[in-house]
Amino acid sequence: MLEKWVPTLYPKKKVESNGRCGLKGYEKAQILDLIPRHANYSPIIHKRIQSTPEAVLQNIGSPFARKVDKMIKELFKETERCKQFTRTKLNKKGILAGEISISHAVEDFVLQYFHDRFPNFIVCLYNSLKRETISIDEMGQISIFKKTLDTVIIQLSVNRADQPYFDDIRFDNTDLFEEFYASQFIAERENRKYFKKMIPENCMQLPGMKGGVENRFRNKNLDRFLNP
Repeated sequence: MLEKWVPTLYPKKKVESNGRCGLKGYEKAQILDLIPRHANYSPIIHKRIQSTPEAVLQNIGSPFARKVDKMIKELFKETERCKQFTRTKLNKKGILAGEISISHAVEDFVLQYFHDRFPNFIVCLYNSLKRETISIDEMGQISIFKKTLDTVIIQLSVNRADQPYFDDIRFDNTDLFEEFYASQFIAERENRKYFKKMIPENCMQLPGMKGGVENRFRNKNLDRFLNP
């Protein structure tokens, strides 16, 4: 039995504050909607946010405002990390699949990102931490499966015909990425700090990045710079 939910996506709204800016851009209602997504959320935090004046939440001089601000930032940091470093594969049934590692409840943000980019595909992501697969179809309907990624892909592919417009797509793009990285690498312009900033060491251990072209290319061309 699969569960379904429709995400509530709030746009940022600028909120004026007399103190130093804490959760600038978020109204209390938005904070209350976002905070339950955090892995360390508790009803106590929710009640305290409800009873705290909005002016205090906007003031980073408040220890509690700083704590809440940090929790909100962690949600979007994990979301952005998955957007940037999730590697996906596309099959001939029009199913785009990949693996993620998310501790907070922000999977729908990541799914929505891929859905906006590829509205004609079904997107499936397996969360290795929660051991569940989440998907979004062409209509934007999100589903949760307590099954492995391969099982869900097979299940969703059964009643889908091969997509003829995929005939010219190269499904194994490893060589394309290899060519791209090789064309962009100029030894004389090597910038170790920038490379490590754009792809931090911990990101190389994310699902999809392990053994990926970035890791292979780095080890092949940059090892002497990254490990002096």
